[in-house]
Amino acid sequence: MERRSFVSGAGMAGILAAGVAPAAHAQATLRWRIASSFPKSLDTIHGAADVFAKKVGELSGGKFQISVHAAGELMPALGIVDGVQNGTVEMGHTVPYYYFGKNEAFAIGAAIPFGMNSRQTTAWMMHGGGRKLMNDFYAQYNIVSMAGGNTGAQMGGWFRKEVKTPADIKGLKFRIGGFAGRVIERMGGVPQNIPGGEIYQALEKGTIDAAEWVGPYDDLKLGFFKVAPFYYYPGWWEGGPEVDFFLNKKAYDGLSAEYKAMLEAASAYAHVDMQAKYDALNPTALKQLVAQKVKVVPFPQSVLDASYKAAMAVYGELGAKNPDWKRIYGAYRAFQKDQVLWFRFAEARYDSFMQTVKL
Repeated sequence: MERRSFVSGAGMAGILAAGVAPAAHAQATLRWRIASSFPKSLDTIHGAADVFAKKVGELSGGKFQISVHAAGELMPALGIVDGVQNGTVEMGHTVPYYYFGKNEAFAIGAAIPFGMNSRQTTAWMMHGGGRKLMNDFYAQYNIVSMAGGNTGAQMGGWFRKEVKTPADIKGLKFRIGGFAGRVIERMGGVPQNIPGGEIYQALEKGTIDAAEWVGPYDDLKLGFFKVAPFYYYPGWWEGGPEVDFFLNKKAYDGLSAEYKAMLEAASAYAHVDMQAKYDALNPTALKQLVAQKVKVVPFPQSVLDASYKAAMAVYGELGAKNPDWKRIYGAYRAFQKDQVLWFRFAEARYDSFMQTVKL
């Protein structure tokens, strides 16, 4: 802001005479589009793209304009990778694990069952080599990734019937996002990968028996409590799922260093903002759900144990046949081991104590 004030006050002639090149004026005006995987009604997860675009506009003094398009406007909700890869749009805002069908390694860029929490994921991406590993992988799809938000640990979803033992998963038609369906399938369930905007209708009609989305705030808005009474936790498949901005590599490489820096800064801002919104809004929403007589219950230990065992079996098989998975997953788990060791001390002890006292 101070630099722009100086440019305005001193005038172009004065700046050039002083030998200073006004970087903002040196940039060509650009217009990009972001295709989102989410409906506009979800102001948290869809809203992160709006926050990002607004920040880029502010940082560029209006020279770099990015319009945001909800799921279905420019392409299907799960068509982001194809759209960005082919250059149909310059950017997409999506969850990488949606595209595990192309390659299971996509899932590691967002969340895998019994993976890292939100803070640990960000640490791995920023200081554990995660972003480089993922971008090296995404390069084969002509994509560059940037952080686009995180929801924090999610809820386990909405069920028509109680889940008391692992046997209750067998035959369950469960809307579960992305790669976690592989684990549910191994446990005998029937995973369904349905976009967020279509979940309510499927649950209401009985096309599915259960569904997970994010957490109290979004789930309340989507009205799942009206058609399924049991709300389970935690979402062991999403301990800290990262949402990403996918950029067409050719479009990104064609930017100036200053515009690239603006995108990085706006990405970091939107990433933190999404997590903060969820943390601020979820408590009140959970209270409202409880007031609606929703039964909020934990998954039994036996279900968690069986789920963990199934997940580890899936990962072992993938490591033997998918070199991309093996390379990225090995680095991911090594980083997670140290993170779990650290978090069990100060963080876990502090949190466990605070949850026992009356504020």
